[in-house]
Amino acid sequence: MNEPTFRSVVEMFQHRVTSTPDAEAMSGRRDGQWHSMTWRDADRRVRNVAGGLLNLGFKKEERGAILATSRPEWVIADLGILAAGGATSTIYTSNTAEESAYILEDSGSRVCFVENAMQEAKLRQVRDRLSGVAHLILIDGESMVADGWTITLTELENQGKAWNAANPGQLDELAESIGPGDLATLIYTSGTTGKPKGVMLTHDNWIFEGEAIAELNILGPTDKQLLFLPLAHSFGKVLEMAFIRLGVATAVDGVVDDLVANLAVVRPTIMAGVPRVFEKVYNRVVTGAREGGGVKYKIFQWALDVGGRVSRLRQQGKQPSGMLAFQHRLADKLVYSKLKARLGGRLRFLISGGAPLSRPIAEFFHSCDILILEAYGLTETSAGSTGNRPERYKFGTVGRTFKGVEARIAEDGEIMLRGRNIMRGYYNLPEATAEALEPDGWFHTGDVGQIDADGFITITDRKKDILVTAGGKNIAPQNIEGQLKASCPYVSQVVMLGDRRPFCVALVAINEETTGKWAREHGIESKDYADLASRPEVRQLIRDGIDAVNANLASYERIKDFHLLDHDLSVESGEMTPKMSVKRKVVESRNQEILEGFYRETVARI
Repeated sequence: MNEPTFRSVVEMFQHRVTSTPDAEAMSGRRDGQWHSMTWRDADRRVRNVAGGLLNLGFKKEERGAILATSRPEWVIADLGILAAGGATSTIYTSNTAEESAYILEDSGSRVCFVENAMQEAKLRQVRDRLSGVAHLILIDGESMVADGWTITLTELENQGKAWNAANPGQLDELAESIGPGDLATLIYTSGTTGKPKGVMLTHDNWIFEGEAIAELNILGPTDKQLLFLPLAHSFGKVLEMAFIRLGVATAVDGVVDDLVANLAVVRPTIMAGVPRVFEKVYNRVVTGAREGGGVKYKIFQWALDVGGRVSRLRQQGKQPSGMLAFQHRLADKLVYSKLKARLGGRLRFLISGGAPLSRPIAEFFHSCDILILEAYGLTETSAGSTGNRPERYKFGTVGRTFKGVEARIAEDGEIMLRGRNIMRGYYNLPEATAEALEPDGWFHTGDVGQIDADGFITITDRKKDILVTAGGKNIAPQNIEGQLKASCPYVSQVVMLGDRRPFCVALVAINEETTGKWAREHGIESKDYADLASRPEVRQLIRDGIDAVNANLASYERIKDFHLLDHDLSVESGEMTPKMSVKRKVVESRNQEILEGFYRETVARI
């Protein structure tokens, strides 16, 4: 793992094409139907896109941006930009026109692939700020404005086909000139405050990731992956590198609302997601079992008890036998199989990343005979840095480092990482780079954690999120928030606050689906989310959940009071990042008056 096996991502892709040209590479939906392409098909399209960009005057090391949901064309555009000698800048479809303009300006992008007319219109709103963007390349449909600024992806590929025919061998010569240290991706961290920073990731960063995942020996050509995560994020991007390196057929569809339907069609053997996805599945299953009541709920509880005993054995590297093995087979037939069928019926394991996964959620799925492997990394570490393995895992941890990655704990508890996966730096931000990267290559993750005797890493919190009470006690809020979401299916999101305050409080967003069902069953009607959250019965329901969690916490850790928000947190509201992490500072600032009210009332009582 010390020396790269390929000089560039382009060479790694070409190796995949020549190794398995006729195997399925990707599939995606078009006009409601699924269509697949082989690696040979993908190579042809990548070459045409690269040739088309060169025909437009695209130069080596220039940036090409992509503003689209995850789909096969995203991958084709990305590889086409790289094959033309450039680097890819990424924009989320949820980014506003202003945010998109900032990324395009800061990155110096020369072209931008846009998914549809809606995304094209968004950029046209800020065209006066995009003097460096020579062309928009429209993936779906036709442009409504015939001014030459927008061309379609089909037109680009046709131009590229003609350019390649007129310039034989030039694309391959260009590919050979790309080196491991050349810039491959410029990903802008969504962040929780301030302007996003452009993280510079090289070809070697991604080659390392592909090799590190291959070395784990957990994926192979017989697997089928469903990739719904945003490819604009490093978590999605590393999955792209994995399926290229290993030849794993991948269905690419980023429409999250269609995830359940896609699982039934694709029937993947592996899938990665963020904890929020698994929390939603958990809430629906538990709530549905409770609603079933009577014998059905008793069977569900019995099956969970059986699964829990089997899970504890397997965590010790053992397998059930005798009566327990029989009970587990029966529980699988009665309960587990239904959940597994909902997830496609063929999953070997799930991968969780992007945010902390609550241990109770992992243990619940394992009790249902579904293994979730938690992994860890940041945009600055090309995503993958550590992970649990199917043959060796510990719930509540993010596993052990990948081969070639070093980890240590700094004096203040911060996790430090070093390896070939670490970014080159922040684009045009030398001071921020120097703050994050030590001269000897160690990267400050900003996460606080521990490493046990077996090398498994546990993350307790973000360094900047640690709450220090007025009494000087340190509290890791994410751990407590995770416990509440895992134990109370009526909770969607929790933001625990109390830094430099006498006690902790929480802002809580209810789960409208599960809470709404509960309310109707108890004769409580509501007209909308805000009305439901305002009901005293709902407040008591959440209070009961908080009290249950508080019972197992130290006195200074307990949530003394809480407020139910009148809306759920979302990317659209600006209170969550595209990877579904809460923007704590944004939520806190928007509810500052409520927060101050908690403590004013305490002073008044004193």
